[in-house]
Amino acid sequence: MDKFGHIRFVSVSQIETLPVQPMRDRLHRYVQLETPSGGADALDALLDLLEARYAELGARTERHPSATGANLVAHFPGTGDKQHERPVLCLGHHDTVWPTGTLDGPVPWLEQDGRVHGPGVYDMKGGLVVFETAVELLAQHGSAHRPITMILVADEEVGSPSARELVAEHCRDAIAALGFEPPHPDGAVKTSRWGSTRVRIRVTGRESHAALAPEDGASAIEELIDQLLVVRRIATEHPDMLCNVGTISGGGRTNVVPGEAWCEIGMRFTDTATENSALAALQRLTPVRPGTTVSADILTSRPVWTEPESAGLTEVLTRAARAVGQQVTGRPAAGAADTNLTGSLGVPSLDGLGPVGRGAHAPDEQIIAATLPERAALTASLLAHL
Repeated sequence: MDKFGHIRFVSVSQIETLPVQPMRDRLHRYVQLETPSGGADALDALLDLLEARYAELGARTERHPSATGANLVAHFPGTGDKQHERPVLCLGHHDTVWPTGTLDGPVPWLEQDGRVHGPGVYDMKGGLVVFETAVELLAQHGSAHRPITMILVADEEVGSPSARELVAEHCRDAIAALGFEPPHPDGAVKTSRWGSTRVRIRVTGRESHAALAPEDGASAIEELIDQLLVVRRIATEHPDMLCNVGTISGGGRTNVVPGEAWCEIGMRFTDTATENSALAALQRLTPVRPGTTVSADILTSRPVWTEPESAGLTEVLTRAARAVGQQVTGRPAAGAADTNLTGSLGVPSLDGLGPVGRGAHAPDEQIIAATLPERAALTASLLAHL
């Protein structure tokens, strides 16, 4: 008997090769509804489609409203001899990093050489199509499976601030957590993730006329530049940390000494000790010049998800993949996602079950179309094996 409590695993090896076109059509419909983080109306429009789809597949759904777009929880009942067992928690998100209008501009929908290009096809609307198709396959083939809870997050790309407690709540009973983010480029799933924290450094100064009375002013922009030099030193002192100054702004007119400036920094950590040390150093930032103030505030934070001592879930994945004629490996990943939280809370977790591709957050975002049915068969097998 393995850690998931089963002696014999249900095989879904009878699943035949799935046609790509229906999945491609579903993906196209989702991508046509552009869903930038924070665009509540646009996000809810796509959520209407997804909720209806899950209802078709037998789910009971519940919406959790948020100012940045509703989050959705879909409960799929278990079947066969597994219907009363602990649920599998699945995680997805329907927001993207792309602003409305991207389809008509830099990243149009394009099908070429077996690949599908477009905003969100890889991160992660392709993964949503994989999940729903997997659930459909389980029903079509009568494969017994545990209850499945899918949480669709509306603001994952900015750290899931509206859904963190929702995900944590559903971790309490979950036997395992599966994420439908993109896999590694070779198709390997993700068995752990770095921690991720977004920090805003805000500087206030004192405005004055830049020519007539510069001595009366205190430049917030110059102070911010000096503070970023300190941030660079902190990064150098923590070589296992990634640090990216992603946004910077301040001032107003060139003839006014700027009174405000700020930046947002994305930080990635391999371990909790490094995270604590680096964030503590940011909290100790002090002004260099008189008349200025400096603060560092954490906007969102995802904990480090380390690889478990036992590789039980990865072993189940191996057997599930073999049942549908695939070989799938797993390894750690630098990017962060909602599985950071499930993994850090001790729930056996895997991520990267979406289709193979490349270009997350980049103009060449794309997936290999043939991997849509492959990942759906893999996911169906994994859900049946748990």
